[in-house]
Amino acid sequence: MTTLSKKANHKIFGMPQTRRATMLSQRRGRPRSREAGYTLVALLAFMTLLAMFAAGAAPSIVQQSRREREKEAIFRGEQVADAIRVYYKARRVRGDQGLPTSIDQLLEGIPRGTKKVQILRASAARDPLSSSGEWKLIRPRSTELIDFEQSVMLYAGNLLPTPQDGQVAELQTLTAVALGGLLNIGSTKSAPGGEDSSEGSSGPFVGVASRSKRNSVMTYYGIDRHDQWIFTPLFR
Repeated sequence: MTTLSKKANHKIFGMPQTRRATMLSQRRGRPRSREAGYTLVALLAFMTLLAMFAAGAAPSIVQQSRREREKEAIFRGEQVADAIRVYYKARRVRGDQGLPTSIDQLLEGIPRGTKKVQILRASAARDPLSSSGEWKLIRPRSTELIDFEQSVMLYAGNLLPTPQDGQVAELQTLTAVALGGLLNIGSTKSAPGGEDSSEGSSGPFVGVASRSKRNSVMTYYGIDRHDQWIFTPLFR
């Protein structure tokens, strides 16, 4: 008894060779076409899942990137604050006013003998959160400093932290504002995108802040806006 495949081959045995070859190749190609179709469907399914995963992960990646930039901003800002402290102490010993009037003075360093000692790295002199890369200089008794004092006091349980360094504590007394009843009259903070009252002012500065007015992912002393993070030696 012959098999089905042998019977099929027997039916086309008497056909012309070209037609017989064509029919045989068509029969052999059908399984391969089906396999190719299954492969295409599986590939499309994989690509769809991959796209869904990428779409879900994108916000998390963006947020993590912003968080890392904010960590770097805090790291650099606190380096500037420490440089202000060192600069102030060195200049006070010499009988000068003490506070710097530009970032360049911090980059130049302080005299020690016939040389100058570096107190601020060039990278720390740049604001990683703003497009300009320039820190906003915070003047003594400015509105920005008053707002920051208020935030620090609220964060610390209505107590203004006193620096351990005696000279910086003296500087805090000279430059900070006695808040007293200020906590009861509300904040003077401007809304995002508001004007910067320190722009155009000159003279000594006691801290720096970012020029970015975006809301932050992290908080600094409970503050969640970049331009309201003030890096100063007064309250550290």
